[in-house]
Amino acid sequence: MGETPDARPARVLIHDPTLRDGHHAVRHQLDTDQLRAYAVAANAAGVAVVEVGHGNGLGASSLQIGRARLSDATMVQVVREALTDSRLAVFMVPGWGTCEDLRGAVGHGADVVRIAAHCTEADITERHLGVARDLGAEAHGVLLMSHMASPEKLAEQCALLAGYGAQAVGIYDSAGHYLPADVTERIAAIVAAVDVPVIFHGHNNLGMAVANSTAAIEAGAQVIDATARGFGAGAGNTQLEVLVAVLERMGHSTGIDLRRLLSAADLAEERLMKAPPVIDSVSLVSGLAGVFSGFRKPVLATARREGIDPADLFFALGDRQVVAGQEDLIDDVAHQLKEM
Repeated sequence: MGETPDARPARVLIHDPTLRDGHHAVRHQLDTDQLRAYAVAANAAGVAVVEVGHGNGLGASSLQIGRARLSDATMVQVVREALTDSRLAVFMVPGWGTCEDLRGAVGHGADVVRIAAHCTEADITERHLGVARDLGAEAHGVLLMSHMASPEKLAEQCALLAGYGAQAVGIYDSAGHYLPADVTERIAAIVAAVDVPVIFHGHNNLGMAVANSTAAIEAGAQVIDATARGFGAGAGNTQLEVLVAVLERMGHSTGIDLRRLLSAADLAEERLMKAPPVIDSVSLVSGLAGVFSGFRKPVLATARREGIDPADLFFALGDRQVVAGQEDLIDDVAHQLKEM
């Protein structure tokens, strides 16, 4: 088993899901010109890995959680053509995506495949991690809504992912619920349990995404996710250009040209989003309640329709530990609140 390192890693690999996680903020409606423009800019800045797709990953475009403007194949092809140095990544949750979706994505040029599962359900990834490896892609295994599990449980689940062939493993703070001490404890436990690089993916509901990401690095994480301007659902993700600037101040190498990255972030704000994410009251409550940020819009719509406080609805959903894909429960919980 690996041991928590005593020294900072010489280099931090930045994984950029702006064109995938950011899709949540625009109802999955980015077009080919937008994808291409940002991919070219990120590639020029030296970003190691650029991820693209529907916000919920391969195969997720649907009436239930939103239809993407473009097909998975088109998104992968457009970004693949724009990347001359950066690697191309895709993301998939078994159940939304299938092995056939993986074959299509790798066939169109994906280099890295992220297979994701709820934080206590690593066993559902075994087949898909194996397929990704067989296809010649770099396979990652990641755990969503990780605040719902203890450090020990997360370490156990990440060890399973590594045992299934994942070449990097890690956790997503899908609800933006963590504080730095939470991250330190969890990442240290995972680093001690596996012999592959450890990933951290933060959200900014409590304004802690950059601090949480640096805590992850100090605890031994080697792969950190971040998006331009924090582009993502609700309060957004770890802000890429801020993170890289902070890491430079801390003495960490990322291989990224900060000046060119700032230009890429400016382009993202101008071309991809109506406005950068902010921590408003709803995002803050979502983080406190531990509810996935992608629930923001349906929660607000339901609360408005039913005449209830969205904060009450978020906390009730948090109590029920809802996860992405359970959006149909929002109406049920709202009706229960009205009857109380």
